[in-house]
This record gives sequence, C-alpha cells and structure tokens, in this order.
Amino acid sequence: MRCFRKRSALPILGVLIFCLLFMNLYIEDEYVVAAYTPDRHVGGPAVMPTEWTIKEEDKKLRDASTPQFNSDQYGHTVKEFSNISSSINVTYRLLAGIPISRKRFLTIGLSSVKRKKGNYLLETIKSVFEQSSYEELKEIAVVVHLAEFDLTWCESIVQDISRKFSHHIIAGRLAIIHTPVQFYPVLEGLKRNYNDPDARVRFRSKQNVDYSFLLNFCANLSDYYLMLEDDVRCSKNFLSAIKKVINSRKGSNWVTLEFSKLGYIGKLYHTHDLLRLAHFLLMFYQEMPCDWLLIHFRGLLAQKEAIRFKPSLFQHMGYYSSYKGAENKLKDDDFEEDSFDIPDNPSAVLSTNMNIFENYEVHKAYSSTEEYFWAKSPSTGDFYHIVFEKPIKISKIKVSTGTEDRQNDILHYGTLEVGERLVGSKKNKKCTTYLRLADFRNGNFEMDNIDHKVLFNIDCIRILVTKNQNEWLIVKSIGVWTTETLNQ
Repeated sequence: MRCFRKRSALPILGVLIFCLLFMNLYIEDEYVVAAYTPDRHVGGPAVMPTEWTIKEEDKKLRDASTPQFNSDQYGHTVKEFSNISSSINVTYRLLAGIPISRKRFLTIGLSSVKRKKGNYLLETIKSVFEQSSYEELKEIAVVVHLAEFDLTWCESIVQDISRKFSHHIIAGRLAIIHTPVQFYPVLEGLKRNYNDPDARVRFRSKQNVDYSFLLNFCANLSDYYLMLEDDVRCSKNFLSAIKKVINSRKGSNWVTLEFSKLGYIGKLYHTHDLLRLAHFLLMFYQEMPCDWLLIHFRGLLAQKEAIRFKPSLFQHMGYYSSYKGAENKLKDDDFEEDSFDIPDNPSAVLSTNMNIFENYEVHKAYSSTEEYFWAKSPSTGDFYHIVFEKPIKISKIKVSTGTEDRQNDILHYGTLEVGERLVGSKKNKKCTTYLRLADFRNGNFEMDNIDHKVLFNIDCIRILVTKNQNEWLIVKSIGVWTTETLNQ
C-alpha cells in the first residue's frame, strides 16, 4: 500500500485535461472481446487458464506530448471525456475461475503483486467472503488481478487461492486474471514529478497501469464496482451497508463514494464509469500516484468534493508495504468491524424555510457523510421537512445537531413530528396531519419502536423550531430506519 501523500498536485491538472482531449481523438468507438482460447495450465483445482483477447491499442497514445493547458478548452474537454466508451485493447489470461456470465450487483476488484515481506491477499479474500451473508454472496463477484511478472509466484498464488476458495471459484463468484508484461507501457526512464527516486516512480506508475487493466476487465460484470487493496479487512455485511447508502442517494449525481479514508480502499463506482477511469489511469500513469489521479477524475466528472461515509467499512491490515517491504502502519480510526446499524434513509424530497448558510444545503444532513446542514439563527415556526416518495413504516429516527467544534449550534428548542395525507404540488407537498413524537434534548432526538407507537404509514417528518434562538443551527445527521426491506 502506498503512503498517502499530502503534497499538492493541482499544477498537473491542466496537463491532464488537455491530454484527455488528445486521447479521445484517437480512441476507437467500440471494443472487441474475442473468444478466449486455452493457454498453459497453471495448476491447482478449478484452475482454468485461458486468454481473454482484445485488439492491441495504438501505443502512440501513451507517448503523446502534453502541451500546456488552455483554459478555454475545459468545458469541451469534459464533454469529450465523458463520451469515452471503448475498452483498452489488451489480452488477459484467466488463471482460475470461469468467465462471469451473470451480471451481479457488485464487483470487488483486488490487484496484487509479490511483496518482499508478508502476503495478505488470501486473508483479504477470506474477509470478503466471511463477512458476507449467503444472500449477499449471490450478488458479489470478486476479481483478483495478479499484476506480477514473476509467473512462478503467480502459479503458486493461484494454487493457494484455488485450494482455499475452490467452492467460490466453482460458484462463479471468484476469478483470477493476469496481464502479460508485453501489454504494459514503458516503465523505465519515467518522469520524476515530485523528486521521487526512480524505484518509487516505477512502482506507483506500474500500480496505475495494474488498476487500469483491472478496471477495464470488470467494466461489464455488475452495476457497481468496489476497489479494495490486497491487505484489507472488511466490516460484517458491508454489502448491505453499501446498498443502503446507494439507495439513500437515489436521484443525486455522484462519481465516487468512499467507505474508507485510506489509499485506494473502499472506493465505489458506477460500472458505466469504469472504462473512462481505466483510460484515465493508463493515460497518466507516470504523472502521479493513483490517489491523486482519482481526485482529478471525479473532479472532471463534476464531483468537486469527496463523499465519504462513517463508520468506515474497510480497514488496512498489512504491516509491510508492497513497496520494498517498508513498514506501513496506517489505520483507519473510523473503521468498525462488527455489524452496525446504518439508517435506510429512503428517497425523499427535503425542504426548509430557514436561512441557509452558503452551500450547507438541506440534503447534506440526510446522509451518513461528514457533511451537514447549517442555517442562520432560526425562529419559532421554522422547519426542516422530509417528504417520502411513498408512505412507509418507520421503526427508528435519530437526529443529531451541532458539531464538536460548534457545540452551541444545536437545536435548543424544537420538536419532531411525523405526518400523513399529502397535499400540494409535486415539488411542494406537505402533510395535512402531524403527530408530535417528542422534543429535542441537548440538541438530539432518538426514538425506537415508532412503528408500535404510530399506527399510520408515515408520509412526512418535520423538525420544528419551537422558540427563537440566537445561535445558528447545524443539523449534523438525520437517520431513518424502516421496518420493511427497501427495494435496492
């Protein structure tokens, strides 16, 4: 795992954007995945070495010069970049498993190389499967990319994985792939943009290509794609937690959702973005570490800020880095391994009549992210309103106001109500009848077993200010748990 650097990479953004336009001028409009053919047997049970062939890409793209960025081209470049739909032309060897035919909900990608010290890949795969229920396993596909040029090591790892996880391979939920060295771009004499030693530049540049080829392979296997590193421990039922988060963000545009703050761990994408990301990493493989490239990628697709969820679902467990075996003790202090209670937060229309401060908008409270809603001093009768798409049964509601650094920006006087019988236009609905559940205490509200106390299906939730306050108001988080399983 890389060290997570904190040096600014903004000057490179101009170069990246110009090259994206240049790349798109040469890229083909369609990709071809040819029939796989038998290859050298690698050994071990359930091992099926094959070649997965795609036409060779024009190598000139990778060596294109990068003139200075012209700001007038920015909008056009983003439009061109968003239309990339062709795959990278490369041949994969399928070392174990069978071609994944049934489309799943989630593909989990792992890229692994030989380490000088330690090997955590098998423990990572074990954690993925053990922390998933039988029903969750039906919706998961795991693809392991052995991005190592030492074929003896690859053969040994395939045998180990095949012995330990043969039932998952047979079930079609685990595949191991390899990309031959001849498909890699030049990995010597690379740019030293940050005065890194040549060995580190080569390591991080190859890592970008490794990820690019893995993303390219996984582009059509599922609806969503999750990137993990090969030294990770998973939280129990992480898939169910991810599905709840995805459901809560229906109707909003996002490129990347983050379920860990470390490295390239727990980053979630729509699979329709994978080919663009694969091309992006390959085009700029020698410019900077992938952590920085990912920030630029989501920025180009109009997600300006990171969307990270707490608690984290994945933890870095490796003690030795894949780079020269150096010690790497990075840990995510937001990680919780045991199953935790993530709210369902069903789709809803949010509104308020409070004076919102800057861009701290209403939707930022109705999620598990680090963002929040912030309003100037509220008055009696001010409200925060949630109108659900359809009537629901609610088992629990939890609302937190204020933050650690602004502990007085809480709701000092307020109550929470639930309502039924919607009236009004589509964008301005409200309930005709409200039932008061309880007042806020010390800025917080929490109530369980609401479905036993409220006999009607709930259309609305209203947070109502009951007395003027001089302090501003931060609504940090709103959690709603339903009694029925939501359609995912």
